[in-house]
Amino acid sequence: MGILAALIIGAIAGWLAGKIVHGAGFGLIGNMVVGIIGALVASWVLPQLHIALATGTIGAIVDATIGAVIVLVILSLIKRV
Repeated sequence: MGILAALIIGAIAGWLAGKIVHGAGFGLIGNMVVGIIGALVASWVLPQLHIALATGTIGAIVDATIGAVIVLVILSLIKRV
């Protein structure tokens, strides 16, 4: 996957994660960054848990969204303390 595609998928995932985790968003740009970081987290966490979801672009968006939700929840817990 090209770097541009990864950035677009991360941006979509960050936006979706911001909609899923209410009150933990960091604005549009912040959520895009969280989505990109979440994609990296998901690419490591999901194989460790032996979870394989759909393949292709939709699968990448779903995986990145799961990672972004994880990152947003962790960041909201840290922000609360």
